[in-house]
Amino acid sequence: MRILLVEDEPKIANFIKQSLEAEYFAVDVAEDGEQGSHLAHINEYDLIILDNLLPKKEGIEVLREVRTSGITTPILILSVTNEALKKVDLLNTGADDYLTKPFVLSELLARVRALLRRPKPIESDMFTIGDLVLDAKKYTVRRGKKDIYLTRKEFMLLHYLMQNEGTVLSRGMILEHVWDMNTDIFSNTIESHMLSLRKKIGDSGKSRIIQTVPSRGYKIGV
Repeated sequence: MRILLVEDEPKIANFIKQSLEAEYFAVDVAEDGEQGSHLAHINEYDLIILDNLLPKKEGIEVLREVRTSGITTPILILSVTNEALKKVDLLNTGADDYLTKPFVLSELLARVRALLRRPKPIESDMFTIGDLVLDAKKYTVRRGKKDIYLTRKEFMLLHYLMQNEGTVLSRGMILEHVWDMNTDIFSNTIESHMLSLRKKIGDSGKSRIIQTVPSRGYKIGV
């Protein structure tokens, strides 16, 4: 899943980005409200974490622009202000949740997970294709009786494929959902990760479940 973080304080932004990446999220960072609004309009995100006090354009302005454009992505506001009226204004403008700075990392992660669960409350954390099983909550993968260790990106790649079983996913779609905007679109990062993933899950011969669709992308299924 891909998250947009709009935060102008470098130390806080780096801390949140690294913490989210450790939880298997791809994270884009915007340093001001103007850039944050632009990225929110041109990219598809699963969640936006938006600081309220930003240079160039305040959080509530970004929030208003995003909602006016019809973008329904869940938005978590971060703010040093704990005033009830401010919270009410932000929530009425379209924020989904509000967290006051300073915050505890565990609470931020809990709120992120809660917001990501809202659009798809009936979706299971377990994905099964043939004898391959992925547990998105425990970050584990098993094929048959064998536990498989995957890197964060390999896990995110497999998760995205299994979420979309039977659907051809283009290179662009995979880059957008698994990697952040700093990834070189002309690199062979997808191909190298796919090669490694296939090797680790024993995806070859009659056991192959990940198919390469020429000129279109990849899909998974039996």
